[in-house]
Amino acid sequence: EDGAQVLPLLAAHKIDIVLLDIQMKGQSGIEIAGRVIQSYPLVKIIILTTYDDQSYVDQALEAGVHGFLLKSASHETLPDSIRAVMRGERLISPSLVSNVLTNYQKLAQEQAKREVGLSADDLKILTRISEGANNKMIAEEFYWSEATVKRRVQEILEKLGVSNRPQAIAEAVRRGWI
Repeated sequence: EDGAQVLPLLAAHKIDIVLLDIQMKGQSGIEIAGRVIQSYPLVKIIILTTYDDQSYVDQALEAGVHGFLLKSASHETLPDSIRAVMRGERLISPSLVSNVLTNYQKLAQEQAKREVGLSADDLKILTRISEGANNKMIAEEFYWSEATVKRRVQEILEKLGVSNRPQAIAEAVRRGWI
């Protein structure tokens, strides 16, 4: 009922799993989850809530919860979910999985861009090339010289490990950057 009760209860009893709601008296369930995980790393946590907001899901996963379930789930789902989490599985309500995977894909793409070393300008250049822009058009858009654009395009090709513009565009499309 009250977030302030959770840590003292964990200190006084051997508890394997905790079910928390997002909205609780005092701190949010997500804040409590973070504190529990820090103090009692073996305790499993499931957020059980009516809130299907993606930001809550993201915050809960970042806090390290083991499950995020909506209260609208069937009564049979909860015991099965608790057993699954106790076996070491991680769970998310099926209706939330699509958004989680979309966010994961975006994060993976951002990480891949960073690993390759592409800047925001590099991606804009690639996009403009894919739209048919030549060096002169790109130079005017960025207020650069054509020589600067030519050098930047060559750097992009090197970063991507390709030898020409069509290959660079194909690689950027394959990776979902443009």
